[in-house]
Amino acid sequence: MVQLIPRLYDIASGQITIDGVEIQDYNLDELHHGVGMVLQKNVLFSGTVIENIRWGKEDATMEEVIEAAKAADAHDFILALPDGYNTMLERGGSNVSGGQKQRLCIARALIRKPKVLILDDSTSAVDTDTELRIRTNLNRILDNTTLFIITQRINTMQSADRVMILDDGEIVGFDTPERLMERSEIYREIYSSQQLTLQ
Repeated sequence: MVQLIPRLYDIASGQITIDGVEIQDYNLDELHHGVGMVLQKNVLFSGTVIENIRWGKEDATMEEVIEAAKAADAHDFILALPDGYNTMLERGGSNVSGGQKQRLCIARALIRKPKVLILDDSTSAVDTDTELRIRTNLNRILDNTTLFIITQRINTMQSADRVMILDDGEIVGFDTPERLMERSEIYREIYSSQQLTLQ
């Protein structure tokens, strides 16, 4: 569904607008520049950490790189790498952990300050405390950005303005977390199952 926003697929009916402009009216390069997407399994290429982050914005200053890395909760682990931001990443980022890889990819998306940011289960490899820090940072630095988070974590859903519930590809709920808790059996089931896991 979110792949409709950057027009990786075109809609068959209805409309999608960004800032009141239909996405078909945007130049594709402009649209892609304004939409950041971080997938669960993103790709890092051979090169330094800073080069990988700057792939999102080639002319980014060091201050912008550090700001994006801090927002993605990546700055501290980057400094702990052998050469910090100049550490060479092996192909696919095989010399960093899955959670570190996800945070570098989030930093790469953030450095562009996109109008729309899509996080597709992109914090699945980090613990809940790290995810909370990232969400807090996103709220702080992305004033004018619409954020879509695809997740199965109930604590992430509860921090959203609106939650859309999909069941077998069908939208079965769309409301605030509070209203869904009152009205959606599926939402309550997800909530209850994760509370049991935490106990």
